[in-house]
Amino acid sequence: MHRSGVVMAWNVFKFCTALRGLGSIMILLVLGVIGVTYYAVVITNHGPALYDGGLESITSLAVLIPFHCLLAMLLWSYFSVVLTDPGGVPSNWKPADIDEERGDTDPLTGLEFDGTGSGLQQSCMLGDPANPRIRYCRKCNQLKPPRCHHCSVCGRCILKMDHHCVWVVNCVGALNYKYFLLFLFYTFLETALVTLSLLPHFIAFFTDGEIPGTPGTLATTFLAFVLNLAFSLSVMGFLIMHISLVAGNTTTIEAYEKKTTPKWRYDLGRKRNFEQVFGTDKKYWFIPAYSEEDLRRMPALQGLEYPSKPDLDIQEF
Repeated sequence: MHRSGVVMAWNVFKFCTALRGLGSIMILLVLGVIGVTYYAVVITNHGPALYDGGLESITSLAVLIPFHCLLAMLLWSYFSVVLTDPGGVPSNWKPADIDEERGDTDPLTGLEFDGTGSGLQQSCMLGDPANPRIRYCRKCNQLKPPRCHHCSVCGRCILKMDHHCVWVVNCVGALNYKYFLLFLFYTFLETALVTLSLLPHFIAFFTDGEIPGTPGTLATTFLAFVLNLAFSLSVMGFLIMHISLVAGNTTTIEAYEKKTTPKWRYDLGRKRNFEQVFGTDKKYWFIPAYSEEDLRRMPALQGLEYPSKPDLDIQEF
């Protein structure tokens, strides 16, 4: 990586560190936006329209049913991302190839691992032909599994780290990446639905006709429409980006570091790449959970081992 890229990466992490103090305020902000939206859609507009009868009632019912379903899935996915540990490195972890060569009872010793890790750190920085995938974190003073990166905000190494998200006050990594994608997916559907349902009311602001409601309810409807329109457009961009990342079996950090070359060793085809994030059980694809069978037989879901192309054993730095 060029020096300019390193400097830019550090600037990004400093920006994230500066946002660390926001903490749970971001969660309250998300819930506040949801509250304003709920008030505008259910309490002010479509809820009362249910009692009008005729086409108005049918239209409101067609909005309120998917609105509440999507809201439930959105909140479930959101708090799954917030409350799920993205995955940390076990204290006794070491590469599998070392276990195979030395045996489980033969620990790393001497210059290769001297307790402080300085010997191994130097070896990894210079490159070890015998173990090209050994990686070491100088901040955590420990070995790093494949695709693991150190988060300057969390202050620890995260398995298959994608990024630190201030909106969820958590890192997005191996164990909660699926939940984050579902959060984006349901947020886009919900905000798009709200935008379309409030569009006639928004247009009415610019007509000469009389608009029913108090100034407070009208202001809430206007604010909810603008917020949901902005979120739907921005989340759509993030969702498209992450769909492309999943298709290539890469993360935001790996794409930023330009490791996703045409010979990217973890790209096993779109189907298998998708299954490494969402699992193989189709019943669980759209909920923030995995089947016990997938968790048992798919090591990639645990974040420590990833199948790769054997002919593309590229060293990671």
